[in-house]
This record gives sequence, C-alpha cells and structure tokens, in this order.
Amino acid sequence: MTDNLSQQPRSIWKWAVQTARLCCGVPDYDVYVKHLKEHHPDRPIPSYGDFFRERQIARYKGTGGRCC
Repeated sequence: MTDNLSQQPRSIWKWAVQTARLCCGVPDYDVYVKHLKEHHPDRPIPSYGDFFRERQIARYKGTGGRCC
C-alpha cells in the first residue's frame, strides 16, 4: 500500500505537466512517440528538441501538423 501512495505524487505531477503543456499547445512527447510506434513504424522518431520545434512551427505558422 505504501508503494502505491509513493507513486501518487508522481502521477499527479505527470498529469499537471502534461496539462500545462497542452494548454500551451505542446502535445505530450511520450504520447507522440507511442503514436508513431503504433501507427507509423516506418517513420523515424524525432528527438524531443526536434519534436518541440516542429510543434511550435505548426502552432504559430498555422501548418496544423496532424497526421491522422
């Protein structure tokens, strides 16, 4: 039981960070990597820096960036 309680703050923190990023228009990198592996296994997985830059360009230049 104590192990489960020790994981709770991490889960809350991860949720808070993900929510803050989504509010700023930055999707979650881990979710994106999972999506690529499941739906586009032929595509290379970008580094976090490349992912972040691409999302910023898509957001502010209006290029969208959705694949599915």
